[in-house]
Amino acid sequence: MDVYEAVNSRRAVRAFSAEPVPKEVLERVLTAASRAPSSGNLQPWHVYVVTGEPLAELKRRATSRALAGDPGDEREYPMYPAELVPPYLDRFSAAAAQRYEALGIERGDPGRPMKIAALNSEAFGAPVVLFCYLDRRMGPGQWGDAGMYLQTVMLLLRAEGLHSCPQVMWTMYRRTVAEAVGADDGLVLFCGVSVGFEEEGAPQPRTGRADMTETVNFIGV
Repeated sequence: MDVYEAVNSRRAVRAFSAEPVPKEVLERVLTAASRAPSSGNLQPWHVYVVTGEPLAELKRRATSRALAGDPGDEREYPMYPAELVPPYLDRFSAAAAQRYEALGIERGDPGRPMKIAALNSEAFGAPVVLFCYLDRRMGPGQWGDAGMYLQTVMLLLRAEGLHSCPQVMWTMYRRTVAEAVGADDGLVLFCGVSVGFEEEGAPQPRTGRADMTETVNFIGV
């Protein structure tokens, strides 16, 4: 797949089919992704690939917590700034409304938070979830490295005909995830990435993006 095509077709898919993902495909993707940029070549990411019955059990445990109204474990890092201001708030609100309308969750539904958490904890039906951790001693630069690494993974998945959905939501149930994958206390969960084949016919809204002129300045050109 052409790189531009991979970038343009990548999106956060929230409806996966049950079709299994061959292990050799995942190995090929993760081997190639090791070439992602890494300051000082630290390669700070620690990835756990979970599928099959271990993933099914993890989903059951996390979904049980979600449906019980469990607010989740204490956050180890904020998902968003405490106060979002325009234009970031506008982009966030528009994307959230579009996303959850497609999932059939009304904005005024009092059970909205619980329903959202339950859908996320099911990984939207994905047969594979990658959990990305970092050593607690790492700093902002290495978190940036992890982001570049995961973007590389997601683009390579597109080249294999697969889709993905990065989910910071898993940090809400980080203790449950750590028990499932055996991550020790020296690691902090960055996010999960659901992986699989897109479910045909399911609504898959594509969020908009700011015009380049809103985010890019050319100087000396």
